Amino acid sequence: MAVSVAKVDDFVPHPVKDQLPGVDFCVSSSPPWAEAVLLGFQHYLVMLGTTVIIASVLVPFMGGGNVEKAQVINTILFVSAINTLLQTCLGTRLPVVIGGSYAFIVPSISIALSTRFNVFLDPHQRFKQTMRAVQGALIIASFFQMLVGFFGFWRIFARFLSPLSAVPLVVLTGLGLYALGFPQLARCVEIGLPALIVLIILSQYLPHVLKCKRLILNRHAVLLSVIIVWAYAEVLTAAGAYDKRPPNTQISCRTDRAGLISAAPWIRVPYPLQWGQPSFNAGDVFSMMAACFVSIIESTGTFIAASRYGSATPVPPSVLSRGIGWEGVGVLLDGLFGTGNGSTASVENAGLLGLTRVGSRRVVQISAAFMFFFSVLGGILKISFNFF
Repeated sequence: MAVSVAKVDDFVPHPVKDQLPGVDFCVSSSPPWAEAVLLGFQHYLVMLGTTVIIASVLVPFMGGGNVEKAQVINTILFVSAINTLLQTCLGTRLPVVIGGSYAFIVPSISIALSTRFNVFLDPHQRFKQTMRAVQGALIIASFFQMLVGFFGFWRIFARFLSPLSAVPLVVLTGLGLYALGFPQLARCVEIGLPALIVLIILSQYLPHVLKCKRLILNRHAVLLSVIIVWAYAEVLTAAGAYDKRPPNTQISCRTDRAGLISAAPWIRVPYPLQWGQPSFNAGDVFSMMAACFVSIIESTGTFIAASRYGSATPVPPSVLSRGIGWEGVGVLLDGLFGTGNGSTASVENAGLLGLTRVGSRRVVQISAAFMFFFSVLGGILKISFNFF
């Protein structure tokens, strides 16, 4: 009797493994609902910091003020929620948060600084025209990323990747975040440095000293750090520590000078083409395609890292390619909604998986629910701000 031999390729599923050491909850498991909600909110806080930084960098170059900045932040949160759900349900199905990418900042700024927008004297009109140009470039560039992913071109390259080769991808991405994010600390050292110290103490030092079995400090270190440092900053503001400081210091350090809370609308649902009909320019498209390629590389490293922190089996090349394809769909949504920026798998949130030792897909999907909630109901931010 002839015995048929199955062809071995990357579509054959990997053998099931036991849960890896150092992981408390894997991709398919979930902590209790109360803890899952807190962990999901913590993921939301981590990606919110990236979102605010990206919008704060881009919108002034486009000609927008606090109102436009708040609208862009709401739009990025709304689209990130959609992209996160698409990636966790249809893409790689790994616990990854899809958020704004620093790789798209340079092309977006180059578009904003183009001389063809100098004819618009009204800042708001300049902002809308610049945003439409960015939208057009993102829409066309997204098809390049979908082509690379859905047609399997990235699968060919991913065959040569291993967990070891993903390390430099993640490290380079982290260094890129450091170059953009860490200088923000210098704008207000008296708050930024204590925040960094508190996070290190709560996540790395106290758990070993107290030997807490429930790992409360490990899992909620970011959330606790934000609460402690925000209360500390509020005390400094109320005590008048910044009353006689320069305006730039007051904007960076005071809790009542950001301008985003007052500018955020109470209820606003982002919708496609909210800034108007996109415009298209060949030079803008090629610069965005280059950013898409960078996003593909950094997302691949993040996918591999997230699979390890989620105790998943090694990611097959076909799954990596499919995830890149759905990320291209995310970039298309960025262009349609007008976020001013493209999407990528968030390496910060992948790091949070390792810190909390919870690689649950459900937790990440709960964070997407928080993105939806706060992007639509901006009035909740006003109420919480007034409360504090």
